[in-house]
Amino acid sequence: MTNRQIDDPDVRLLAGFASTLHPDYLDQDYSWKGSPFAWIRTRQSRQVGKIGEQLVAGYLAAKEFDVVRSPDSDADRIINGVRIEIKFSTLWKAGLYRFQQLRDQNYEIAICLGISPFNAHCWVIPKKVILDGCGKLEGLSYQHGGQTGQQGTIWLNVTPDKAPTWLAAYGGTLRQATEVLRGLSSR
Repeated sequence: MTNRQIDDPDVRLLAGFASTLHPDYLDQDYSWKGSPFAWIRTRQSRQVGKIGEQLVAGYLAAKEFDVVRSPDSDADRIINGVRIEIKFSTLWKAGLYRFQQLRDQNYEIAICLGISPFNAHCWVIPKKVILDGCGKLEGLSYQHGGQTGQQGTIWLNVTPDKAPTWLAAYGGTLRQATEVLRGLSSR
């Protein structure tokens, strides 16, 4: 590609304004620099969810779980015979994970995998805990309408170094979450 000059003076003027705005729109978050997960943040949100599913599936298969794709869209995978919904989040600038679109669908357990620049966090939560705890347990709320919202989609907000105490029973580290899943999927 050759370097091209802008000949039109009006376009040059507009380009000058654009160059003064550019620094305001640069991502100044250098915390992901050098992270093996940084590339994930460059993908579109639809792809990010799929990547999260693939990460969980690959990790659990490597840990000797039986992992297969769900035959329908109500669950993402069937792991050791249990229908699993997988939610994925990268660490937000505010220092939290936001696991979105938790719904009352045909799955038994939600796996929430959070990736930060040089760490990962994971929780394996029975769907009943999510549905019954929405608006009652710290971090669980309806996406539309907050704590007192109507039935529908739920999200879970977790600041990993200050995770709600109720979440400790469902993991935190990858190892802890894997053990929780072993216990729940062997019943």
